[in-house]
Amino acid sequence: MMQEAIDLSATLAPGQPPPAWPVTGPRRQHRSGPLLDRLFGWAAAGAAWLTLGLLLGILVSLLIGAWPAIREYGPGFLTSAVWDPVRNEYGGLVMIYGTLASSFIALVIAVPVSFGIALFLTELSPPWLKRPLGTAIELLAAVPSIVYGMWGLLVFGPILATYVQQPMQTLFAGIPYLGALFSGPPVGIGILSAGIILAIMIIPFIAAIMRDVFEVTPALLKESAYALGATTWEVVSRIVLPHTKAGVMGGITLGLGRALGETMAVTFVIGNFNQLDSLSLFEAANSITSVLVNEFAEAAPGLHQAALLYLALVLFLITFVVLTLSRLLLARLRKNEGVRA
Repeated sequence: MMQEAIDLSATLAPGQPPPAWPVTGPRRQHRSGPLLDRLFGWAAAGAAWLTLGLLLGILVSLLIGAWPAIREYGPGFLTSAVWDPVRNEYGGLVMIYGTLASSFIALVIAVPVSFGIALFLTELSPPWLKRPLGTAIELLAAVPSIVYGMWGLLVFGPILATYVQQPMQTLFAGIPYLGALFSGPPVGIGILSAGIILAIMIIPFIAAIMRDVFEVTPALLKESAYALGATTWEVVSRIVLPHTKAGVMGGITLGLGRALGETMAVTFVIGNFNQLDSLSLFEAANSITSVLVNEFAEAAPGLHQAALLYLALVLFLITFVVLTLSRLLLARLRKNEGVRA
């Protein structure tokens, strides 16, 4: 190589520069420039501020619309069970209780089932079954809510009344508290029916998020635990869940938000009854969303419409409180994890 370079320099005339060697390396990409970077930053910040502005706009509009009811009833609106448009008397306790009770039942049913689905798909399922089973579960999220409501009223309700409500009433008859909890006419509609339908609706969302966050757990951690003799449950409880608790909490919160805001499916199966005679799970009740969809179109301007907007404001605040509590719980878990470390 050195001999060839010497021979090449010998052929050059005095003062003549050597020829440039061709560049064979990768081409350097030109930067887009600081202007495009600033535009991208402004667009991202604008999207964030737009979202915040929409949120504040919704809150302000609800406050303005509900102000006559707020001025008339104050906080007592939340504890009054009277809802009588004829006498122009309104209280939101029945709707608030129906919303919280049905969402709680849905969460109690959906979280363990979703966890089992995600665990099976990520740790136990054979490879040939993962894709079709995951696709089938995700297709449940594409079913319209009104279809769930009609199916719950026409198909699931009679099955629930015959094979669940009547045997449970016979089993718990005469037992204090439990007998009252399962009292009422076994007709297949009520808070329990609404909670089960909501659970079926939110299972695909929670299961899909849990499956995705379980799959991002580093395989090296799980394989190391298995190599040390850990069982599948020990790997999931001590490796996967601590590593993905933020995503799991996010999926549960998303499912709870869907349950709190669901309208048509709940309207079909909850009974739409504006009185709270007992705390039985079989009693017909009402929810905030169902009373809004049933009465808002025909509500006269004035106190009736303001009371409905007051309920919408309460639902908005319930969702905000639930999200805040989930964030605080997640922060506490992270703090305790740091203390243990």
